[in-house]
Amino acid sequence: MSKLDELRRTAGHNVKDSAGADRVDQPPGNAGVGAPDRWRGVERSRDMALIPVAKIDRDPNQPRQEFDDEELARLAESLRIRGQLQPIRVRWDESRGTYVILAGERRWRAARMAGLDKLSCVIHEGDPTDEETLAMQLVENALRADLKPVEQARAYRRLMDAKGYSTRELAAELHIAQTSVVRTLTLLELPADVQARVEGGELAATVAAELTKLPDPAIQAEIAQAVVAEGLTRTEVTELVQAVKARRPATARRPDPEVVDLGDCTVTVRWKKPSDITVLQALRKAAKLVQERERPDQAA
Repeated sequence: MSKLDELRRTAGHNVKDSAGADRVDQPPGNAGVGAPDRWRGVERSRDMALIPVAKIDRDPNQPRQEFDDEELARLAESLRIRGQLQPIRVRWDESRGTYVILAGERRWRAARMAGLDKLSCVIHEGDPTDEETLAMQLVENALRADLKPVEQARAYRRLMDAKGYSTRELAAELHIAQTSVVRTLTLLELPADVQARVEGGELAATVAAELTKLPDPAIQAEIAQAVVAEGLTRTEVTELVQAVKARRPATARRPDPEVVDLGDCTVTVRWKKPSDITVLQALRKAAKLVQERERPDQAA
């Protein structure tokens, strides 16, 4: 079993089994015959420990670098009210004289904010390499969708460079689709200001991925600005990108409905698809069709 498979197995176990910091009722070892019914077949974890928060530190190389203060405040309040429902994962760093977080930095930050003295931790024995640590953190974050798109792309690239992985090999190692890896990595091809829009939530990662099909960073940035300012959909961006690549005019956007007040009644012009026809042109065309319908020689 690989280190990643072991992490997936133990991480899944940890998510399902609450590890509250105030829990004192533990099974007596590996309970078997003669033990109370609720402890039969229950195994006590040997690598679980309550560790002082002050004795735990973050990993400066972990993929996630940004943390939302409001989310941390909500998590801190939850820890104060309900206690810790899920352990974090740490390893002992002899050179630093502290436990370093492998997974669960958000919970650790929130615990400090909440004023907790100790945290329930799963201790990873051994001294994993930087690449193994990064892989474990990627799996943990992928399971909980903690990473922002560009953070995830940078982490993928770091692991690929360190291990010499292809996108196919990385996808197999992380048990995710290769297309997802490829699409995520394309975000690193975008200009820094466009990446910032993705990180800030202004630009969806799927829309930003369409922009990477254009070779000119200036045009990528210009279209990204239009997406934010005009609320372009992914379909509209795809059409615009294709038009730029083909050096032809882009397909017009579908205009918003227009209501014309005629006093006794109103006329609404609603476009069925993208078009460059103006309201006046649409009304003239409608008037012509009505006139043709009302011609006496057309009556049957």
